[in-house]
Amino acid sequence: MPQSSLAPDVRPARLSADEYARRFSDANPRMTQAQAVLEAERCLYCFDAPCASACPTHIDVPSFIRRIGDGNLRGAAHTILDANPLGGMCARVCPTEVLCEQVCVRNTQEGKPVAIGRLQRHAVDAVLDQSATTLFTRAASTGKRVAVVGAGPAGLACAHTLARSGHDVMVFDARPKAGGLNEYGLAAYKTPEGFAQHELAWLLSIGGIALNKGWKLERPEQLGRLRQEFDAVFLALGLAGTHPLNVPGEHLLGVQDAVDFIAVLRQSNDLSTLPVGRRVIVIGGGMTAVDAAVQSKLLGAEVVQMVYRRGVAEMAASEAEQEWAQTRGVSIRHWLAPVEILGNNGHVHAVRFAAQRLVDGKLSPTGGFEVIEADMVLKAIGQQMLSSVLAESGIALSGGRIATDGVGRTSQGGVWAGGDCRAGGLDLTVEAAAHGKQSAQAIHNHLMNT
Repeated sequence: MPQSSLAPDVRPARLSADEYARRFSDANPRMTQAQAVLEAERCLYCFDAPCASACPTHIDVPSFIRRIGDGNLRGAAHTILDANPLGGMCARVCPTEVLCEQVCVRNTQEGKPVAIGRLQRHAVDAVLDQSATTLFTRAASTGKRVAVVGAGPAGLACAHTLARSGHDVMVFDARPKAGGLNEYGLAAYKTPEGFAQHELAWLLSIGGIALNKGWKLERPEQLGRLRQEFDAVFLALGLAGTHPLNVPGEHLLGVQDAVDFIAVLRQSNDLSTLPVGRRVIVIGGGMTAVDAAVQSKLLGAEVVQMVYRRGVAEMAASEAEQEWAQTRGVSIRHWLAPVEILGNNGHVHAVRFAAQRLVDGKLSPTGGFEVIEADMVLKAIGQQMLSSVLAESGIALSGGRIATDGVGRTSQGGVWAGGDCRAGGLDLTVEAAAHGKQSAQAIHNHLMNT
């Protein structure tokens, strides 16, 4: 953002270099070996373990934890990555508190689950840190070629699984770097030290995967060519669009999408160059809103408020994420819906909110209003798929996303889909990885029987 467009209370370099480094350091430092062994000993190694069932990728949790306890980190990592090729990233960002750890028997009995996510990271990091890590070997070439559109979690999981089976995979992506959400959309403190690219390098080391970056699906003819040139196509498009607020003042300077704010921050080599307001409002109640709000605070904003139109129980962000934001200085306001963004000389200076309440189960204004001052406003009210090309290509949609069967098969022969673009999902990295592997197995079966 050019300096001339900044309001007086929006500026870079609010902190010292050391303070930026401290604030954006790893949010959950690694366990030591001693800590990991002690935590592993808390596992009851349940038969038919509920934690494994709760994981979308169905990692055999008791098995990998037992291996950690035995000091076999390679074996533990093999168990994890065999089920989930993106097990390292998922260990960092997966909401384990509402998945595997929530149903952990230690949690239901004692209120303190085994730290499954941290143990998973301990095992995977120990192996990926090695310069030459060969956990899996690639099957003999099948001569089949598969196009994967999108290099995010679903696309990468699909590509890796297909490559293991001996297929040649070309991954197409619009961005300069592969990784999708993992590279551009997650808080920097969750994935420090370039872990997304480190994991990507490991995924590609299986062989048989080529990247075609700077390629964007914009016309039906492109999809048609992929279907002609490849034996199968997997669509992992993610959600490239964002929902607008549709209120006056939305296009004032200082108002931007939270996903863009996060992407710029993630690609910055010098956080001191990033301007941030003294007073920041983040509109939304999901994980992206939390990531944007916390990082605004970490960049040096004095007052950061997340504002959500409904109550705490309806927030998409987990309780743990909400607590994380609040303990880092973010205030969370509820029952307020934006009705106008107010400007001064072309730049935002406040947001006018209408108070809300539930009437017969429906959100309704109370008649009250509140104006909250802000130098920056970040919109985080959800993302959507840009689906016109797909509709023109004859791909059936459901709720604006791609309709599929249980293994990701679309309405068009030879085309599968997974990740956030697939209808009916949870919009989680771990689910995207599960979709990618699931569809890869279905594609493999299809190719071997045709």
